[in-house]
Amino acid sequence: MIGSTRKAVLKTAGDLIDGDRARDYGDAYEMHSRIAAGWSQVLGVDVKAHEVALCMAWLKVSRLVESPGHMDSYIDAAAYMALAAEIQQRDSA
Repeated sequence: MIGSTRKAVLKTAGDLIDGDRARDYGDAYEMHSRIAAGWSQVLGVDVKAHEVALCMAWLKVSRLVESPGHMDSYIDAAAYMALAAEIQQRDSA
């Protein structure tokens, strides 16, 4: 069963960002861009959309330090990393 957990985490993360989360929150690029604009105002520095996703992944990792058995945080961290890569690639195009 080696690899079954990693496959389940990645599949669930993909299903969430392409399914329920996309329906609930709209386009991920637009959402992260909107968050970046708000954070930029609050922090007084330029925050990019992919950096929002990286920060959210870091939040999930930080939570896992305290609660390493919380599977949802692994799933969410994987999802945020995938979104960060997608957003950064879109901005670079």
